[in-house]
This record gives sequence, structure tokens and C-alpha cells, in this order.
Amino acid sequence: MSLLRGAFTVGGWTLVSRVLGFARDMVIARAIGIGWVADAWAVAFRFPNLFRRLLGEGAMNSAFVPMYAKRLEGDGKGAADRLAEEIQSVMLPILFAISAVAMLTMPWIMTVYAPGFADEPAKFALATVMTQIAFPYLMFMSMVALYSGVLNTHGRFAAATAVQSLLNITLLIAALVVQQLHHPAPGDPLWGLALAYGCAAAGAVQFFYLVWAMGRAGIHLRLRLPRLSADAKRMFVLMVPGIIAGGVSQISIFVSTIVASLQDGGPSILYYADRIYQFPLSIVGTAMGVVLLPTLARHVRGGREDLALYWQNRGIELAMLLTLPAAVALLLISTPVSIALFEGGAFDRNASAAVGQVLIAFGAGLPAFILNKVQAPAFFAREDTATPMKFAVLTLVIDLALAVGLFFVLGVVGIAIGTAVAAWINCALLAWTLNARGLFKMDARALDRLWRIGVASVVMGVALVGLRFPVDPWFDGGTAKKFAALGVLCLGGLAIYIAAAFALKATTLDELKEQFRRERGTA
Repeated sequence: MSLLRGAFTVGGWTLVSRVLGFARDMVIARAIGIGWVADAWAVAFRFPNLFRRLLGEGAMNSAFVPMYAKRLEGDGKGAADRLAEEIQSVMLPILFAISAVAMLTMPWIMTVYAPGFADEPAKFALATVMTQIAFPYLMFMSMVALYSGVLNTHGRFAAATAVQSLLNITLLIAALVVQQLHHPAPGDPLWGLALAYGCAAAGAVQFFYLVWAMGRAGIHLRLRLPRLSADAKRMFVLMVPGIIAGGVSQISIFVSTIVASLQDGGPSILYYADRIYQFPLSIVGTAMGVVLLPTLARHVRGGREDLALYWQNRGIELAMLLTLPAAVALLLISTPVSIALFEGGAFDRNASAAVGQVLIAFGAGLPAFILNKVQAPAFFAREDTATPMKFAVLTLVIDLALAVGLFFVLGVVGIAIGTAVAAWINCALLAWTLNARGLFKMDARALDRLWRIGVASVVMGVALVGLRFPVDPWFDGGTAKKFAALGVLCLGGLAIYIAAAFALKATTLDELKEQFRRERGTA
């Protein structure tokens, strides 16, 4: 499968998941707003997700996938599956132990994770209970990350990405069930408890779906007694720096949640802003990272550094083609997006404005977040997880210093600014190191495309400013008018960007078709 075809597959299914995610968050926003129940939910949902992305997605992508790809290329499917079985046998008891200890000690963990809740006993107690209920999600989703790595290495990206939608569907069902059975008022803690149970159930649903998908693909991983083999030891050694390098943004979120808990509504404001900026980040960044890593690992293992360099350039080129206009849009229409998606019920105009301000800061860092996901696979494919880890630690320290310092001046907006600045620093360090080691150099085509993409994005930005004048009054109307206004801005901006991109030759139809068809391109 070509890089572009794989990215479209992953991005397409991620788009479906994100649309369902917005539907979920619209329901949540109207049910609990940005009050104390929303703060408790933001913490309860983020805590197991943090560990899932660190122990699961981040570690699997950085450590397991290159090892599995190497075994698959060199020794065949049987040997590769035995490696996956060995890793699975060790992961299961570790994940079970982590989950059990975390659930039992959650009251003490919560004093560290959300210290601002300590002065509000009801919020503290609800956040503790909800996190305990939701925590089994970690165990299920870490196994989902392992199975997704196996499927992705075999080029079966659809099932591993489609599974994301099941979380949103399950949470929507949980909200519907509690509404039908109890009819809770906006802001009632019953909403939070229902969402926590839905989160735990979603992990199980996603796990069994991937077991079924792997069976359909002819991949059957047997249960083995835990054995720390040489390969398992090697992977866990690689996982330690991979957890940090692959999860630097998640660690930033962890730090941000701690600091934001000091402000009423802070965690929930960050939560809603995160949901919006994660839309382009997941569709583009996650798609490119998921597809690029096995592609680079396969070419590096085959001794074809020229192909690895070629696809690294194409990855950056495609990522920026899709990311720069999204970043410009977040800078210019963040508050209207928040109004259309979330406003209503317990979520008022002040909440929309607060989320919009945080989104502007996140938008400024969006290209860096994406580039980090595109550049990191160049290290991981060569089983170098230590270098990204060192940079991640440095940028994490910078992020922490800026987040804490700016928070007491700008509130939660300062946290977002710190995260964006740290992302750009990490991006620069990764790029400089790859270039210094001779592992990456921007080719002439990528350099030519990037400035054209930038100009097309600016043209779209100017058009968005003009489009806002006639449609801004619509955001004071009903839900239909709000969505109509957002549709005019998004679809109008998209149409203008596409026209500008083709007019400026930032890309061409023939070029896209060629890359979509090509399985292995040459520089």
C-alpha cells in the first residue's frame, strides 16, 4: 500500500471517528458544560487515556512495530506472530497490575493529578470514583495498540483505525441510556458516572472487535505463559525512551491538567479545546505517523535509504498540505467553531469564548505537533528511541516552566501557549538532528511545494476574514443557523484553499494520483 493510500485510509476512518467524537462532545457539553462535573469528567477521561497513549500507542509505535516489521521481512509471518505472542504474554500481567494498583490508590493519586480539586470535596470524590470506573480502559486499549501495530505492519490500516469510532458510539449510547432511565438535569453527576461506565465498556468493545478483525486477516495470537524472552527484553528496553518520546504531548497534557485544576473550569476548557484541535492532529498527524513508521522501517531494513528519504519528504509535504490551512483556520475562527459545536444547555457564550482563546494558541502549534509525528518515525524505524526521548525531556521541562509561569498571568491560555512553544522547539531539534546525521534532507520538490502551500493557506485566511462579516450574526441564532454559518466558513474556506493550491501548483491531480497508486516510489 502506498503512503498516500495508507494515509487516506487511516485519515478517512479517523475523520469518521472525529465526527462521531464531535457528536459525543456536543452531547457532553450540553449535559455538563464546564462546571464541576465537567472538570471531574475531563480528569477521569484523560488519566487512563494518558497511560494508554504512553504505554500503548506511543510505546507500540516506537518499539514494537519496527521489531515486528523486521521479523516479518526477514523470517516470515510465523516468527513475527510468535514475537507478538511473547510481547502479549508479558504485557497482560503488567497492565493488570498497573490497573489494580492505580484503582486502589486513586484517592492519593488524585491529590497529585488534580490538586486544585482538594478544596472541593464533592468534585474530588466524583473525579476519584469516575477515574476508578474508567481505568480498565487502559488495559483493553493497550492490547488494542498491540493488535493495531500487527495489523498496520501487514498494511491493514482500516480495521485498526475504524476501532476508534467504537469509543464515541459507546459513550453516546451511555449518555442515551442515562437520559432515558433517569432524565438527569444539566450538570447532574449522573451524567459523569454514566460516561465513566461507558468509557470502561468501550475499551472492551474495541478489544473484542480487533480480536475479530485479526481473525479475519488470518492472524491468531495464542495466549502463552509470561516469559521475558530476549526479544521481549529488547522491546521493553526500547519502550522506556519510546514512552517519553512518543508521548511528549500526553505528558504535557498531564502537566496541563494538574495546573489547570487550580482554575475553576480550567480542566474542562482544556478538554473541549483539545477535542477540536485533535481533529486535524489526529486525521493528519496520526495517519502520517501510523503509515510512515512501517513504511520507513521496511525500507531501512531492506537497505533502501533512498526510498526512506523519498517517503520522509513526501510525508512532510502531504502533512503540510493538509495541516497549514487547518492551523490558519484555528487562528481565525476558533470561537465560532466552539459556538457551533458546543454552545447550548449548560455551555454558554462565555464558555465558547474561553475555549476559543485556548484554541488560538493550540492552532499556532498545530504544524509543529504534526511535524513531530512525521519526523519521529525516522528515528523509530532505526530503533533509535533514545534521541527523541532526550529532546522530549528537554521540551517537557520548557513546557512545564512556561505552563506554570504563564498560567498565573493568562490562565489556561498560558498553558496552551507553553505547549505550542515546546512543540516548535521539539520539532526544530528533531529536524536539526536528522539533518546533521545525514538521515534527512529536504528535496527540491518538497521545498518548492512548501512555500506554495503557505501562500495558498494565507489566501484562504484572507477569504475567511471576509466570509465572517456576513455570517457572524448567524452565530447568535438557533442551532441550525450556527451550523449553517460554520458550514459557510469551513466549506467556503476549503474551496478557496483547494483552488489556490492548484492555481499555485502546491500539488497537482496527476501528482496525487501517481502517489496514490504507487506502492514504492523512487526519489
